[in-house]
Amino acid sequence: MSKKQKKARAPAVKDQKIIIKNSGYSHGGASLSNNVLKSYMPQLLSSKSDIDMNLDTLRNRAADLAINSPLGAAAITTSARSTVGAGLKVFPRLNYKLLGMTPEQSREWSKKTACEFNLWANTPDCDFYRRNSFGDLQYIAYYTYLTQGDSFCVFRRKPSTPRNPYTLRLQLLEANRVSNPQNSGAVFSIPLHVESILPNGNRIINGVEVDKDGAIVAFWISNKVPNDIADIDRTAEWVRVKAYGNSSGMPNILQIAHDTRASQYRGVPYLAPVIETLKQVTRYTSAELTSAIIKSFFTIFFTGTPSKVNQLEDILPSAYDDDEQRDPTAPVVNPADYRLGAGTVSALPPGVGVEAIDAGRNLSTFDLFVTHLSKQMGAALGLPYEVLMKTFQSSYSASRAALLQAYDEFRLRRTWFIRDFCKPVYDAFLCEAVALGRIDAPAFFDDPLKRMLWSEAEFFGPTTSLLDPVKEVQGAEKRLLLGLSTHEQEAMEINGTDYIENLEILARERKLIQELTPEVKKIE
Repeated sequence: MSKKQKKARAPAVKDQKIIIKNSGYSHGGASLSNNVLKSYMPQLLSSKSDIDMNLDTLRNRAADLAINSPLGAAAITTSARSTVGAGLKVFPRLNYKLLGMTPEQSREWSKKTACEFNLWANTPDCDFYRRNSFGDLQYIAYYTYLTQGDSFCVFRRKPSTPRNPYTLRLQLLEANRVSNPQNSGAVFSIPLHVESILPNGNRIINGVEVDKDGAIVAFWISNKVPNDIADIDRTAEWVRVKAYGNSSGMPNILQIAHDTRASQYRGVPYLAPVIETLKQVTRYTSAELTSAIIKSFFTIFFTGTPSKVNQLEDILPSAYDDDEQRDPTAPVVNPADYRLGAGTVSALPPGVGVEAIDAGRNLSTFDLFVTHLSKQMGAALGLPYEVLMKTFQSSYSASRAALLQAYDEFRLRRTWFIRDFCKPVYDAFLCEAVALGRIDAPAFFDDPLKRMLWSEAEFFGPTTSLLDPVKEVQGAEKRLLLGLSTHEQEAMEINGTDYIENLEILARERKLIQELTPEVKKIE
């Protein structure tokens, strides 16, 4: 290109305006000029600011909705019954090859260990307050975890009893008893109920003491619920419980919770995402119910003819007037003399009539509106609408899909609950059983790997409902043929039973049938 041609093009380049626009979310979710979003400026802060600062309010509101809101109670009880139910059952599952055992030996060891665990777990002796069995304690711990965000269990010891050779006891605590002490010697707090800083540099965050690295070292437990009006005469005192034992390294206290953020130390109530919507639906439902009750009343007003009734006091005399001063010829109407009811007819004085008022109200949009909001809340809680409302009016495929989605949610929460509560309790029990010599587990206390192998166990609980048992069993049969499952897994998934025990019982029943059948024929 010649110099002359370059000079001819230069002005065009000089006058050209280059506009640089942001890309990505600048014109979408991050737009600062969009009329819908320009005033929408939330701020993501730490878990301390977002969770701990608001935890008391969330707990109080969630607990109220779990008690006084039908939908809130349905969500909590549905999850608790389907996840834990009457209690998860333990099934020891040993890796017998690594332990040098035969399958038969492993089976016998598992059965004996399960019997020993049931000896401790199936009586109230496992409860520190001697009130509930381990299955009941599971339900209480899980229900509290859903309602308050987390729950706690302290390992305690009491002397053995004639029917319980074990000293292990479980003491359940509600979430609000684990809190910052008011007399901990803290040098700084922001505010006191959220975080306190101890002289040694440790911090207490909503009752959870952490070291300088943020690792949990202890929990602070009050002897009562702070500021409880029913226990106002007793002074609140806090006890520091170390998270783990010094020599054993085993937990002294369990926190049943599920974290969703890094550096989170306390759980969030299950109903937290739907508190506002749930409260509004509850208010709307109450208003419509009140309207329906009012509509059921037949509202009337007394009326009079101008020629005979000139003043209101002629019909309804004042209670302060003397009977002697009243005109004896004026019609007197005493409302107490008249009643409204089915098939009731009352005679009124001449010149006095009644006028009915229609209290009708259109409720045509109530069901549609509440249904859509219930679906939104169910989606946020992981509960399909059909399961939340216990309503299965769709096709078999749609209803089964709803049950399977709900079961996935229950199975996930069951896994969390087993990790936080059931498995640590089983480990603590097994340690005592081996130490007492009631369970034989060589090298249990010598080798951490052996200890882990001896402690392996699975927990099973309520199974998913069967809409069509025939189809469900046919599906299980195909999975077995293709090697996608085992008989033990299918037995536990379908009805929560032990496959080997089922075979043993069936063998005894068949033998009994063969022995008694000839006698039955003779009698006939």
